[in-house]
Amino acid sequence: MPTILHRRDTLLLTGGLLLLALAALVLVLTRPTTLRVAVGPRDGVEARLIEAYAEALARGQEDIRLKVVPFDDVRDSAAALQAGQADLAVVRPDVRLPENGLTLAVLQDEALVVAAPAAAGITAFHELTGKRLGLVAHHGADQPFVTSLLTYYDLAQAPAERAGAPGTVTLVPLRAEEITAALTSGRIDAVAVIAAPSSRRAGHVVRAVEAAAPDRSAVLVAIPDGEAIIQRLPELQAMTIPAGTFGGRPKRPEEEVRTVGASYRLMARASLDRDTAARVTQHLFELRSRLAARTTTANLMKAPDFDSSVAATSARLPNHPGAVDYFEREQQTFLQRYEDWIYLVAFFGGGLGSAGAWLGQRFAREKRARIDAVLDRLLSILSEARTAPDAATLDALAIEIDGLVVDVVGHARSHATDIRTMSALILAVDAARAAVADCRRARDDGSARERIARVLTLHAPGA
Repeated sequence: MPTILHRRDTLLLTGGLLLLALAALVLVLTRPTTLRVAVGPRDGVEARLIEAYAEALARGQEDIRLKVVPFDDVRDSAAALQAGQADLAVVRPDVRLPENGLTLAVLQDEALVVAAPAAAGITAFHELTGKRLGLVAHHGADQPFVTSLLTYYDLAQAPAERAGAPGTVTLVPLRAEEITAALTSGRIDAVAVIAAPSSRRAGHVVRAVEAAAPDRSAVLVAIPDGEAIIQRLPELQAMTIPAGTFGGRPKRPEEEVRTVGASYRLMARASLDRDTAARVTQHLFELRSRLAARTTTANLMKAPDFDSSVAATSARLPNHPGAVDYFEREQQTFLQRYEDWIYLVAFFGGGLGSAGAWLGQRFAREKRARIDAVLDRLLSILSEARTAPDAATLDALAIEIDGLVVDVVGHARSHATDIRTMSALILAVDAARAAVADCRRARDDGSARERIARVLTLHAPGA
């Protein structure tokens, strides 16, 4: 019996371990994926957007979690992605473009907005020759941005003492509150800012120029060669400022204005799993309304421009295939995503099912073998009781029957036993006990007759 019990415990332990391994596998497949996202600058609107996104993911118990890692500058966040210290990063390509970065979404486009009083007669960027251009910079890369455009138009940057020389432009750093005074005093002829056209920064610059103009009218300076410029400067992009962006009565500008700009992008490392990248992008756009309640920058988010999946992954600023899957509605279904796992589970599950069936049969055989052993012994006792040589043997058989009953009752309490088997056990126990009792009674009757016969013999006549 102990051997049988040891085997049963071993089989139960093996089955429990298999179930534990299956539960662990399910836990691994269903737990949220946590990604590190580098954000810079830490006090920028992009940082607020990503922090709001991380909170929305956690609050909604989505399958993606973000751990925000703030940096002082967007250059540093791009470097973190390049060094493998982050899975995602906020990147401004014209500042630093990580070699392993692929675009998931454009968080916002920032255009070069150049405004001048209408009386200045400046309508195109190349007409700034010999002029002084005020620059309201919000990032260290803003001045190199403008300088690169001056170079494209063969305009040299001149110091203040050479201001007005043909073929040159003098850049004058300004704060936003200095624009009106600088224009009125003649310190500058036009002013530039790199900002989203619909942002407060851009609107403030245009209104400050209008306030300085004699007729309260400002003109947006066009940069019509955007497509040609981005061939030389691929980190930039051609943009259009729609008519009426800065007001509708009167419409300012009256017509759309072509310019160039830079973008803040959420980029992922190229090695990030395609499905994970698709889910990050999907949640970002699906949660837009919640994010907009925290920061209006969420309303400026958009998909990268591309015409086809091939164009998306081979663009000047390539896009992550997972993001393209989301935008093209080609995300994998649950079955497609876990097809290999499902196949493996089905393959090994069949084996586990067969093993479970074998274990069940083995347990049943062991349980039946125990019952059969008791039944066989009870039937043997029937024969042994009929041929018992003395009362001591009958007493030993009775004690053994009691032990078998105790063993069977204990087994029945811990194992399910069918009614037919229990009926057979009851009949066998009753029969064995009856046989022992009959043999005892017969032996007692024989002894009594023998004593009576001896007494009669002693009292017979002539004895």
